[in-house]
Amino acid sequence: MANARLLLPDSIAPGDVVKARLLVEHPMHTGYLQDLQGRLIPRNVIVRLTCDFGGREVFRVEPSSGIAGNPLFEFFFRVQAPGELLVRWVDDQGVAGELRQAVNVQLTPGRPAGA
Repeated sequence: MANARLLLPDSIAPGDVVKARLLVEHPMHTGYLQDLQGRLIPRNVIVRLTCDFGGREVFRVEPSSGIAGNPLFEFFFRVQAPGELLVRWVDDQGVAGELRQAVNVQLTPGRPAGA
């Protein structure tokens, strides 16, 4: 199973549009490379990756073999209240992975919500 890391801003206020950076550690083998014995390494790329926040899909990608190993994805989503960001992916071999990360919302003194 691949590992993943998610980077979110340190401070999030209600109504903010948040930039998420997601790194998935996955080899993304294209099926065209050979090992040291000259055998083709079977294709194994992430075929579907989704991100849900608060029960709503906020990001979806269906990558192909044109994406490098250990792909980095950036996406934006609006946060109205605290919740959990759930990232799920599956590759050609049917291996699935998942990452859950809490998204905390902080009220900033002197800053109106959504500003």
